[in-house]
Amino acid sequence: MLFTTLPVLAFPIIDPVAVSIGPFAVRWYALAYIVGLVAGWRIAMRIAGKPGSMVTPEQIDGFLLWATLGVVLGGRLGYVLFYNLGYYVQNPAEIFAVWQGGMSFHGGMLGVIFGMLIYCRLAKIPFFAFTDVIACVAPIGLFFGRIANFINGELWGRVAPDFALAMAFPSGGPLPRHPSQLYQAAMEGLILLILINALRWKTDSMQRPGTLSGVFLIGYGMARIIGELFREPDKQIGYLVGGTTMGQWLSLPMVLVGIGILAWARQRKTA
Repeated sequence: MLFTTLPVLAFPIIDPVAVSIGPFAVRWYALAYIVGLVAGWRIAMRIAGKPGSMVTPEQIDGFLLWATLGVVLGGRLGYVLFYNLGYYVQNPAEIFAVWQGGMSFHGGMLGVIFGMLIYCRLAKIPFFAFTDVIACVAPIGLFFGRIANFINGELWGRVAPDFALAMAFPSGGPLPRHPSQLYQAAMEGLILLILINALRWKTDSMQRPGTLSGVFLIGYGMARIIGELFREPDKQIGYLVGGTTMGQWLSLPMVLVGIGILAWARQRKTA
């Protein structure tokens, strides 16, 4: 295989600890979770306060703790089950060592959905009206999470010797790689955020509960499937059948379920 001599961009070395006061330290990854949750919470409350909303700001406010638990517990359990089950079966105590890294978006999403199912049932909230509001802000957390992945120099992309914007990551060896974390931040975060909220502003989607939830599932699933074409698969799993990855297989059901929800929502309208 021939490699070109294109100059390789230097990876911007950033301390993984964002704030440190004595023994207390906050890492960028934790800060990304905090900012994503708090920003999403505040914006979701504003969306719920708009005229015609079937969800109240108070109901969104009460869900913050549920969302936090769903993201953290679901994300960790999803990583254990989907990406490294054999290791954690042999080392069960490390399941709780979240500071060592290892979170799964798909697990976190399932955790939040499970939390919404229980919360909406207890509070007697229309489920899809509630999930539509959450779908409008979920890309915020995805954006900050991918930026944190980049800062940490983790989940880097595949080798790209002919790509002018490739860079060598400290933990990825000397070869230039796609900065795939930034691609995913753009697709899963910014583009999806703009798309969903443009639909909220310009269409009657909020009066058809489930529409924005379906768009989110389809949009994220497609963005992740495309992003995985540039991302190096987890070394303990590698490539699966036909050169696919675990992330792509986990995202495919999201797209299919999203299409089903969207089709169902477009056939009904709540006045």
